[in-house]
Amino acid sequence: MSQKLKITLVKSMIGRPEKHRKVLRGMGLTKMNKTVELEDTPSIRGMVTKVVHLVKVEENANEA
Repeated sequence: MSQKLKITLVKSMIGRPEKHRKVLRGMGLTKMNKTVELEDTPSIRGMVTKVVHLVKVEENANEA
């Protein structure tokens, strides 16, 4: 059973440093309230840590 993270962009990236914007784009978050499901890996966790103030993260177990 692989773990997934459900990540939603809840705050705008306008006025944020370019590093934060690159991290968000790397996760596939380009617009407000967009949600992506990504594998729970250490690299994704590190990306979330950098922009935790801009996103909402939910952990859910994928049963497939």
